[in-house]
Amino acid sequence: MPVGSKKGSVIFSGFRALGLYSNHLSHVVRYHKKHREFYIVTAVGNCFHTYNVKKLGIVAVSNALPEDISYLAADRMLVYVAIGKKVSAFARNKEVVHMYTGHGADVHLLLPFGDHIISVDRGNAVIVWDVESEEEYLQITFDKVSFEVSAVMHPSTYLNKILFGSSQGGLQLWNVKSNKLLYTFTGWPSGVTVLQQTPAVDVVGVGLSSGQIIIHNIKFDESLMKFQQDWGPVTSLSFRTDGHPVMAAGSPVGHIGLWDLEEKKLVCQMRDAHNTAIAGLTFLHGEPLLITNGADNGIRVWIFDTAGGGGRLLRSRLGHSAPPTKVQHHGLNGHHILSAGQDGTLQSFSTVHERFNRSLGHGSINKKKSKKKSLRYDKLKLPAITTFASESARQSDWDSIVACHRGYLMTTTWNYQKGSMGAHKLEPELYNAKFITHFEINAVDITSCGNFVVVGLSSGHIDVYNMQSGMRRGQYGEDEAHRGAVRGVSVDGLNQLTVSAGADKLVHIWKFKSRKLVHSIDLGTTPVTTHLHRDSGMLAVALDDFTLNVLDMETKRIVRKFSGHRGQVNDMAFSPDGRWLITAAMDCTIRTWDLPSGCLVDCFLVDFAAVSLTMSPTGDFLASSHVDNLGIYLWSNNTLCGMVSLRPLPADYEPTVIMLPGTCPGQDEEGEGDADLNTEMIEYESPEQLDEQLVTLSMLADSRWKNLLHLDIIKKRNKPKEPPKVPKAAPFFMPTIPGLIPQFAPSEDSNQGEQVYTSTMNNPSSSLFPPDDGPVGMLKEMGPSGIDAELRGLAPDMGGDVSVLQGFLKMVASMLDSKRDFDLAQAYLALFLKLHLRLISQEPGLMEEASKVSEKLEDTWTSMQTLFNQSLCLLSYTKSALL
Repeated sequence: MPVGSKKGSVIFSGFRALGLYSNHLSHVVRYHKKHREFYIVTAVGNCFHTYNVKKLGIVAVSNALPEDISYLAADRMLVYVAIGKKVSAFARNKEVVHMYTGHGADVHLLLPFGDHIISVDRGNAVIVWDVESEEEYLQITFDKVSFEVSAVMHPSTYLNKILFGSSQGGLQLWNVKSNKLLYTFTGWPSGVTVLQQTPAVDVVGVGLSSGQIIIHNIKFDESLMKFQQDWGPVTSLSFRTDGHPVMAAGSPVGHIGLWDLEEKKLVCQMRDAHNTAIAGLTFLHGEPLLITNGADNGIRVWIFDTAGGGGRLLRSRLGHSAPPTKVQHHGLNGHHILSAGQDGTLQSFSTVHERFNRSLGHGSINKKKSKKKSLRYDKLKLPAITTFASESARQSDWDSIVACHRGYLMTTTWNYQKGSMGAHKLEPELYNAKFITHFEINAVDITSCGNFVVVGLSSGHIDVYNMQSGMRRGQYGEDEAHRGAVRGVSVDGLNQLTVSAGADKLVHIWKFKSRKLVHSIDLGTTPVTTHLHRDSGMLAVALDDFTLNVLDMETKRIVRKFSGHRGQVNDMAFSPDGRWLITAAMDCTIRTWDLPSGCLVDCFLVDFAAVSLTMSPTGDFLASSHVDNLGIYLWSNNTLCGMVSLRPLPADYEPTVIMLPGTCPGQDEEGEGDADLNTEMIEYESPEQLDEQLVTLSMLADSRWKNLLHLDIIKKRNKPKEPPKVPKAAPFFMPTIPGLIPQFAPSEDSNQGEQVYTSTMNNPSSSLFPPDDGPVGMLKEMGPSGIDAELRGLAPDMGGDVSVLQGFLKMVASMLDSKRDFDLAQAYLALFLKLHLRLISQEPGLMEEASKVSEKLEDTWTSMQTLFNQSLCLLSYTKSALL
């Protein structure tokens, strides 16, 4: 397949999404009789997640659907989801088993009803489906002007009856078996938003868009009690069933009201239960537990075990309620990812298990005052974090994270161990009166030892602070480090050099301790951001003309320049070995550049531009965050799992779109197609000898030839102290040939092998090839003792002949000529000379053959020495030359 037709990514494949728990749709609670456990089902984009209530651990993730889910419902066996004009039924929380099509508009309400499922679309059509046959059982059409269906429920004990609520405020009770309207309730002036069965038969809870809550008896069409909440429309209702007559009501502002149905009064307000509207709330049957979810990407479980009637948070799963802007791995094991979001929070997500997730909270100017009142209305809270740096070296001693906030001339420290905001706020000196209002902090870095913080300001100043005390230790430059905003600042791994890039198009390299300028490089274009790989000393600089420069800190020269992005580069990441530079830009591409070859080796498109990238210190995952997405997406590194052949991509290469992990329909099929991208390279089989001019080794184990010269010493050392004892009754064994590879002895013509060996020695050139045939092949299969015995048997006094000795020398010369099995030729020749050197010196014919072998051996070693020198010279050039 040509490279230009490549699909997807060769290096990375989607693995999973982190930090996605809930959206604006109400959750569903299911009870498993066999497990005796409650489960929560929440919608997340085009799939749904299932969690157990006991630990809020994720149990299952459904297969992805083509569109986002618009409504969620469930019964004992199946989970039903509405997607556009279709309804799908999932079994085992994962796979679609039924599909119901027939609506003319998007479905927005679902109600499981025994062996049927009831769906309502935006066109005001109600269809009753048979679950198993997927056939339409009944269709009811309402006049949208007089009765627009906005809520639906099945009253308990009412056989075949369905209660519909309308946005006009009225109710209708229908018998869906006979398709008859049984009763019309006058209703109320405000639209019905929620219908919920109470623990009492014939009584339902009705939530209105005016914020009014009605407890209504549908048998006598009588309102028993009314409540009014001042937080807007009622979004959800639920009733306790553990002996306490309490009703919970959700609101669009995130508050929950608890009402006592006996006292007919408000018992408690759970303010700011969620940052956004309460999407759903459910009291577990017979337990003092309330489950809530909201569009703030959070699931919370509240327990009512305290005086006053209020609930306390028992457990939760929280993600970012606004898209993350910066992600970075924390620690050396790659198990934790720090993430700062537009919601102002700093959170840590675990790639191992969600129970290790933690939130470090929201930044505040005065943390003590913020605790006394709601942070939501706190004027002292800090804006969102724009960038941050972390170092785990001294995190058990003091703060290990430093963060910059949008529009603020102050850097905050955070403590990862405590999971909260730290003790210091690093503020620069006020150089003039307007300094605090006109400038902000753009870049920050922590030294690898965790002791110092380097802060770059939009005024061009760069300050140094001590992390333990929070005290300012000086600045770079006499007045300012750059004549323009600082766009990036980094410290090398040994605290020797500090490198900074500014809007003045310059990169400055400073001595870290003395803070003196060492070298300056003119980029010619304004930099946008920088990223330093401390182990290799390579600094990547993204420019505002969408190109990339790579600076070598050791030689202080630009060693690579890359171009190809068609939008601003948002972030960069190096692979742990420093070989790859991975970049993300506003053109929605993620590109991988190979630094040694200076080529683009991988590129793929995503639907939403990546705003931040981070590569795991172990190299197993790439994490990314994207525009308008709340999750953090992990991409697995395929090169760690198998052989991946990389080729330079052409200049006109057009990448294809890859869906974000966890949201890709038919991801397995795409993966199968990607496996064939470089088939011809992956299936390449190396020949036994790449070229006739190259010396090739035998690839045999060292033990097969390396100790041939010292075999007598080894035998003497391993000589048994006492003779072996003969067993009383030895079992029968088939006769075998001695050697490392077990073989049965031939049944007839036992001397054939010896005859072949002798004949091939007399004419070695005719039988040397292929290498596994003839004397070389036979010697390869023998062990050291067998080889020693064979070479000793070549002597005349051992049954051999001078001609056989000459044949052996010719065989060695032939091996040297072919440059194959070079290590074996050396070992066999050394043993041969050790055993027969005196005889060779006495026979002129053997001396002549030995001289020829010596000449060939000297020529071969001279050739190899030349190749070694060339390789060393080239290696030395690549290390020192400026490419």
